[in-house]
Amino acid sequence: MKTQTKVIGGYVLLTVFSLCMLCSGVRAQLSPGIYAKSCPNLVQIVRQQVVIALKAEMRMAASLIRLHFHDCFVNGCDGSVLLDGTNSEKLALPNVNSVRGFEVIDTIKAAVETACPGVVSCADILTLAARDSVFLSGGPQWRVALGRKDGLVANQSSANNLPSPFESLDAIIAKFAAVNLNVTDVVALSGAHTFGQAKCALFSNRLFNFTGAGTPDATLETTFLSDLQTVCPLGGNSNQTAPLDRNSTDAFDNNYFKNLLEGKGLLSSDQILFSSDLAVNTTKRLVQAYSQSQNLFFRGFTCSMIRMGNLVNGGSGEVRKNCRVIN
Repeated sequence: MKTQTKVIGGYVLLTVFSLCMLCSGVRAQLSPGIYAKSCPNLVQIVRQQVVIALKAEMRMAASLIRLHFHDCFVNGCDGSVLLDGTNSEKLALPNVNSVRGFEVIDTIKAAVETACPGVVSCADILTLAARDSVFLSGGPQWRVALGRKDGLVANQSSANNLPSPFESLDAIIAKFAAVNLNVTDVVALSGAHTFGQAKCALFSNRLFNFTGAGTPDATLETTFLSDLQTVCPLGGNSNQTAPLDRNSTDAFDNNYFKNLLEGKGLLSSDQILFSSDLAVNTTKRLVQAYSQSQNLFFRGFTCSMIRMGNLVNGGSGEVRKNCRVIN
């Protein structure tokens, strides 16, 4: 097979054929067909429950994919974020009163257990639910390799070190590299901020006194800044939310990247992908390329989701009966 490339926005990119080859590094114990005999209707059961959840609240799509992200970055994709207890990752600073969707996963798990008791891990259910959330919001669909085991322990200390919206670009890149994800993955997976909401607490530092000199973040477009200052005034409710992409709040598309070109990234960690000094030689050209081609973004996002979903810690673990507690 020949490697084909094309240039978009000055960025040399592999075509879908070679891109899929790069994505194919699935761990040996994972396979899309692993439940073909033991739980043949798994994909349909999960999809049906995600449809029900999104009909109740469309924002849940973004919440489920964020839950998957926060799971995979700690101990790999092992469902550890779902565990309750004193060391629960739910209690880590980036997660507490923030990550959501646990009840949806509980409902999906119950439906799967009714059909195939003791067969499918919570980690696999969360991975499928994240994929379906993207697809049902207008994004791409891909085959999910399955066979993950549920972790036996949570890791609250590691969860406290998840990538933060307040960090510099080099710090974020380093945290991705620590789990064997690269700069392309940083940009592509950040594109999940094309839907969902963020609390004022996560970006209000940009609105009034960003540098300590009493001025807002200079990279914010002025009208956008004014609108956000109205939503999140000084001394206001830090739990008030704003859409991460106000052009298409609930749709999975490439408007997120178009926003960055216009200074309309909501979080600092979004806008620095285009506007920071480090971005010039790392992320800026890919942001531009994704802004010009939604298909290109979809392919890149699919590849990065597959790479992230393959972060597993060997074959150890179990299939939990209840996603919140070990057996």
